[in-house]
Amino acid sequence: MVGGNRQYTDSLTLPPRGEGALNGSMGLNNTTKLTRRIVLYTGISALALTLTACSTGPQPRTPAGASSASGEATTVESPNPSGTAIGAGRTLLVYFSRAGENYYYGDRRTLEVGNTAVLAGLIADRIDCDVYEIEAADPYPEAYDPTVERNRDEADADARPAIANPLPDVSGYDTVLIGSPVWGSRAPMILSTFIEGVDLSGKTVLPFVTYAVSGMSGVDEDYRDALPDSDVRDGLAVQGEAVTDATADLEDWLRTNALL
Repeated sequence: MVGGNRQYTDSLTLPPRGEGALNGSMGLNNTTKLTRRIVLYTGISALALTLTACSTGPQPRTPAGASSASGEATTVESPNPSGTAIGAGRTLLVYFSRAGENYYYGDRRTLEVGNTAVLAGLIADRIDCDVYEIEAADPYPEAYDPTVERNRDEADADARPAIANPLPDVSGYDTVLIGSPVWGSRAPMILSTFIEGVDLSGKTVLPFVTYAVSGMSGVDEDYRDALPDSDVRDGLAVQGEAVTDATADLEDWLRTNALL
């Protein structure tokens, strides 16, 4: 279990404070969608990720209905169009993010793109990877307070919220990056749904989070407890309000883990 019953603090970093397939031959499960595109939202100067795939998967496509505060979106190709892996083995980037009303320096603001999605986009723009977005079957509310309440209820119940999209086949990957906001001092419970639904044994797992005041908040330790047969490395924690300024720390973390 990644989330769990924890006492809530002011670092509820999701909406609460800071937000936010493949087989062994790297073909696609015909129901699992991946793409390899990043959308640059000009109105908010943020990168938004759609589901992505390397050249061995289907060709990139422009996300349907992409929009920004200015109503414009620019599609930017990710690097490494040949699909050549950086570092050893194949890499999968998994993330869960939430847009809508978010915590912002003691106030609230509405995000077109969740902070974790922006961070995932920054990562995918720098390494060769496939990307899988975790989407809740029952989407979280647009408003902040109802999301906090729902997250509290799910944590108290040790729930496993359903994931809408088919889970990826991770058997062909050596490294899996897992990103989420920090909610109520831990990863949202839907992350437990994911890690219990795939086999990460023997894989290197790299956690990354966005937060308001909590930092990593023990999320990487929770993954170590939940994944005793995986090599869970120290995670990357980025303040949600400053996610677009995190490139130096992000690149240092990627280099430390031999991905740059």
